[in-house]
Amino acid sequence: MDDLGPFSDAMRERLADALHRHLPAPAHSDSPRLAEAMRYAALAGGKRIRPLLVYGACRLAGGEPAQADVAAMAVELIHAYSLVHDDLPAMDDDDLRRGQPTCHRAFDEATAILAGDTLHTFAFELLSSAGDYPDSARVGMIRTLCQAAGGTGMAAGQMQDMEGHGQTRDVTALERMHYLKTGRLITASLLLGYQAAGRPDATLEHNLRAFGDAIGLAFQIQDDILDVTVDTAQLGKPSKSDEKHGKSTFPALLGLRASQQRAEALCQQARGALQAHGEAAAPLQQLADYIIHRNH
Repeated sequence: MDDLGPFSDAMRERLADALHRHLPAPAHSDSPRLAEAMRYAALAGGKRIRPLLVYGACRLAGGEPAQADVAAMAVELIHAYSLVHDDLPAMDDDDLRRGQPTCHRAFDEATAILAGDTLHTFAFELLSSAGDYPDSARVGMIRTLCQAAGGTGMAAGQMQDMEGHGQTRDVTALERMHYLKTGRLITASLLLGYQAAGRPDATLEHNLRAFGDAIGLAFQIQDDILDVTVDTAQLGKPSKSDEKHGKSTFPALLGLRASQQRAEALCQQARGALQAHGEAAAPLQQLADYIIHRNH
C-alpha cells in the first residue's frame, strides 16, 4: 500500500525540495564531511510519515502547505537524528537503514554522532528562525517538539527500550514505552501542523491528539509485526532485530493474529477521531490505513 494519493505524493516532493534547499551543502560548510553525513541521513528516503502528518493536520486546520514546511522539516530532522543514534553500536548496533549502510557505517561512529547532534539542533534552528510565524507560535512549536523528543518523550522511551533488553514486559509497560519512544513524536507532528496553520480550534486539537495517540501505537505494533514477518531486503533494515536484542514485542506477548487485530482496532479508533471533519481529513485517514497495511 505505497499509494497514499496525490496530496501525500505532492507533500513528499515538497519536503524533499525543502530539505535539499535548507540542509547545509558540503561545498559551503565549515565541515564538509559533517554536512555530507547530515544530508546522507536526512535525504535517504524513508516513508516520511511524520512530515505527512504535519501537512495533513495543517490542511485540516485550514492552512496552506507553505505554512507547514518548516514544521515538517523540523520533525523529519528530529526523526533522522534519532535513527542515526539508534543505529550506533552503543544502542541497537545496526548496519542497515532504509536499504543502505547506516550513517556510522557509511562514515564513522564519531561523524555519525556529530551528524545526529547537528540534525537535532538544526531542527530547532529552523523552528526558531525560518518561515513566517508569530513569535508566540514559534515558542509553542518549539515547546511541542522539545516535549515530544526529550525526557518526557522519545529519549525517555529509548532509554526504557534499552533498559528492557533481555527482560519481559507486560503489555501495559510495553505500550507506555512505545507511547514515549514513537507515539509522542507522531502526535507532536499533528500538533505542529495544527499550530503552523495559526487557527486555534480546541475541538480539532483534541481530535488530532486522539488520532495521533491511536496511530502512534498502531505504528509500533505494525513495526513489531514486520520485524518477524518480512525479510531484511524488503524491510530495508535488519529483520528479527527485536529477537536479537531480547526485546518484548506485541507479537511475542499477544501472538501475531491478536497483534494484527489490535493494530486494526487502533486504526479504526483513529479514523473515528476525525470522522466529523469530513473530506478535509482524507489524507490523514489514508495515512492511518497505510500505517497498519505497509510492508516495510
